[in-house]
Amino acid sequence: MSELDEALKRALSLDVGDRAALAESLLASLEELPEEEAERLWAEEAQRRLESYRADRARAIRAEEVHEKAERLLR
Repeated sequence: MSELDEALKRALSLDVGDRAALAESLLASLEELPEEEAERLWAEEAQRRLESYRADRARAIRAEEVHEKAERLLR
């Protein structure tokens, strides 16, 4: 079992409050990344999404559709 798998297994065994606190801490740690690291990670994510789209595992959604849905959700 990898370190990540082990950490995830342990995290999922926590009660909901502790899992929420852990999730908040992990997300906050990502905001503290150096700019170069954040850019590298976003580039990798963009590449992953492009490959997924090209392999027909994801579909494109018009920007207008996304904007309209966001407005509905924020009302």
